[in-house]
Amino acid sequence: MISSQITATPKLFIGMDVHKKSWTCHFKTDLFDYKTVTMPADAGCLKEYVIKNFPGHEVSCCYEAGCCGYWIARKLQQLNWNVLVVNPADVPRTSKQDWQKTDKIDCRNLCDHLRKNDLHSIYIPGEEQEQLRSLFRRRNHLSRQLRTIKNHIKSQLLYYGIKLPDEFDNPNWSHEMKTWISKIEWKYSAASLAMQSRLKQLDFIWYETLDISTALRAYCRKHYTRDYYLLKSIPGIGGITAAGILAELGNLRRFNRLDDLAAIVGLVPGIYESSNNKICLGLSKRSNRYIRSLLVEATW
Repeated sequence: MISSQITATPKLFIGMDVHKKSWTCHFKTDLFDYKTVTMPADAGCLKEYVIKNFPGHEVSCCYEAGCCGYWIARKLQQLNWNVLVVNPADVPRTSKQDWQKTDKIDCRNLCDHLRKNDLHSIYIPGEEQEQLRSLFRRRNHLSRQLRTIKNHIKSQLLYYGIKLPDEFDNPNWSHEMKTWISKIEWKYSAASLAMQSRLKQLDFIWYETLDISTALRAYCRKHYTRDYYLLKSIPGIGGITAAGILAELGNLRRFNRLDDLAAIVGLVPGIYESSNNKICLGLSKRSNRYIRSLLVEATW
């Protein structure tokens, strides 16, 4: 009797279109096209479906980066699956898909390209780095709010023809400046109430920004001591910039070339070349806007 023997592990490819409440998944093996299934947004449900219908398969899956973050990738990696998180702009699409876009079409397209090995995953950060990134971006959000409320206060003063004293007319607001604004006498109480409300908002955001900035630097000093102080030793890089680099880029040693780092940050030119015509389009729009602005400011 001749016994059959498996010479290669069968492969399963899963294209996923992920949303808050449901995942639409298309399944293909290396031999045949299976079907599209919509299931609850839960890694356990997907695992049970694969074990039931595709036992013994080597699993590869992918989904587009978006609001659902990287927790899905980490959950599926714990199952020893090959997981890709792809930039939506890098997924090849036909012109037909500009007019017909559904979850089923999207996940099927991802699955097709995953099987052809046409997709490249973006970097999947660890959970600690991702949560540090949340703290750093919260600080950026507060900084933007602080600029906004300052502009609102200056706008109200300009609208009513109130001129700031020369010693206060600069980006750095002192306590004396805020005291001077709070003591402005308005003809009617409505404008006074509006200004007092803005000053209360300014104080809250001001102190919240200081607290978050202090916490961010302290966290990096404690958990990323060596790299934090190495970055701070570079002229122009302070505590916030160093923390931002660690939060957004993680371990810089993972970059084999300076060009790889520049590409992620976005400090590379856009180029359009046709025949003998070559046009520089300025800096690439593909960038991490948080870290690029920090590095440009540090350079200044």
